[in-house]
Amino acid sequence: MHKKLTILLLILCSSFNIIAQTKPPVKKMEWFADAKLGIFIHWGVYSVNGISESWSFYNNYLNHDAYMKQLKGFNASKYNPDQWVQLIKESGAKYAVITTKHHDGISLWDSKAPNATTTLNSSAAKRDLVAPFVSSLKKYGLKTGLYYSLPDWSYRDYDGFTRDKKRYKLNEEPKRWAIFQNYFQSQLAELSTKFKPDLMWFDGDWEHSSAEWQSDKVRQLLQSHNPNVIINARLDAHGDYETPEQGVPIVKPASPYWELCYTMNDSWGYQPYDKKYKSANMIIRTLVDCISMGGNLLLDIGPKADGTIPIEQQNILKGLGRWTNKHAEAIYNTKAGLPNGFFNGKTTLSKDEKILYLYLDYKDNNGILLKNIETPIEQVSVMGYTGKISYIAVNNTSYLIQIPELAYDKDVTVIRIKLKSPVKLANLDVPVLSFSDALTKTNEPANFKIKKIASAVNYGLNPFKDSNLESDGLNFKPNVNPIDQQVKNWVVKNAEALYQTEKGIPEGHFDGRTALSKDLQTLYLFVEGKPNGQIAIKGLKNQINRIRIIGEGTMLEHAVYNKLYWSKVPGIIYIDIPKDRLDKDVTVIAVLLDGPIELYREKVSAIESN
Repeated sequence: MHKKLTILLLILCSSFNIIAQTKPPVKKMEWFADAKLGIFIHWGVYSVNGISESWSFYNNYLNHDAYMKQLKGFNASKYNPDQWVQLIKESGAKYAVITTKHHDGISLWDSKAPNATTTLNSSAAKRDLVAPFVSSLKKYGLKTGLYYSLPDWSYRDYDGFTRDKKRYKLNEEPKRWAIFQNYFQSQLAELSTKFKPDLMWFDGDWEHSSAEWQSDKVRQLLQSHNPNVIINARLDAHGDYETPEQGVPIVKPASPYWELCYTMNDSWGYQPYDKKYKSANMIIRTLVDCISMGGNLLLDIGPKADGTIPIEQQNILKGLGRWTNKHAEAIYNTKAGLPNGFFNGKTTLSKDEKILYLYLDYKDNNGILLKNIETPIEQVSVMGYTGKISYIAVNNTSYLIQIPELAYDKDVTVIRIKLKSPVKLANLDVPVLSFSDALTKTNEPANFKIKKIASAVNYGLNPFKDSNLESDGLNFKPNVNPIDQQVKNWVVKNAEALYQTEKGIPEGHFDGRTALSKDLQTLYLFVEGKPNGQIAIKGLKNQINRIRIIGEGTMLEHAVYNKLYWSKVPGIIYIDIPKDRLDKDVTVIAVLLDGPIELYREKVSAIESN
């Protein structure tokens, strides 16, 4: 009983806090909070050979001279900033952030700072590449973001050079450091004066302390040009918003403003042999993940040396744009949605909390359950669909919504729930289910009862744990009358996931219910309906030995995205389930791990990567 009470208290706390945690927005941050989607652009000489931006010489993959020779091939001969911005706008992005200078020290604008290496003076392009892009952004009504690397590994008066070499120590040659401080601060003044950015995106602050960077002075310098300029957290971690990188947060970040910077494949700049592109479906679901927690997605593209955007990246942006255009109301100007447990999926709310948006990345012909909503519903609709959506009240606070086949979106369907007043949540009850209740035939649909079983198991309240059910399901003869044969058949088929299993993993790692084997080495995933794409697991540290469908033995492949060797953040695991192998009620997937399960839930912070 104590265990049940603990679970109940945890759920109640999360439901009561949904509104209490909302704070009035800072005025200058309003556009950023409403924008939801931005495009990151990593463009530089590294695109000539298609190698790692700056890091390739820093890590001694090639020497500095060889790296800088790429300037001769960086011609931007087909660069059309208007086309870039039109494509960015088509994607649904409201702002863009371009690399004005990466760690390699090459400035993409006409910098007049002493001894600056610029594309105008030193590259085959022989032009300022930032100015026309910023001009296009402003022409098409998008906000301007400028990326600027604090370190400059090519500048003769910067202390760092490569991983193995430093030019000098600060305490031994303070005058050289002062020269560099003057250099980078004069460049920031140039960027502020010439381009009037709405946002400054810093990187590389890990190389020196706040005092050494003179961060307070830098902030004052930027604000003297524009008091409303937004600064990311990589200027000594005291910026206006957090910038988690590559790893989609497991739970909502503490900061009221945050932005996930994210690549389409595994590279920031253009690398022709990196073909590990995510699908538009995966990117759309990542965007939904971010906005459901009140954050933004900053999606990266890496143009080629001639200024063209790779076709794979164009297609992803266009696929993303199809979805954002259709569902604009449910994306922009929204706020974080409900805690887990009220609906099997992601949610957001309108600012007045009178409209609730439900995001479905699956189809379920048995109906979509929204539960424990005290506020009366005025209307239910599906965005982009003009037909009527029917729903019935299961009880005073819960509803079953039926979605016609034609109403489903191919990627993520959005249900719009118009409420009669701001949303108010009822207590979310723990799904206590007895052995008899689970198997006795009643007026309740069998599919609902099966989902209740999965939910109970997820919370560690397995109704079959002390029964005569064995791991293979054979000889299971429950003394229940009248028995629900559909439920019994599902229990027998999936007995392995119900036999002596423990409660599942914490929320945020998988969009659905889970359970763990007694030895904690097998993770069971309860998959409802028909997924539109691959199912995903976030924050799993373990290696996977094999994945299979319970009850019929089909082995499944998996792919890991965004796992970078220098980062402790696990990649995202995507699993494709063949449509013809899905269970008509709930499919159960067994993920065999290399040891007892280990999960990553630490705060995501700025790291040396971009």
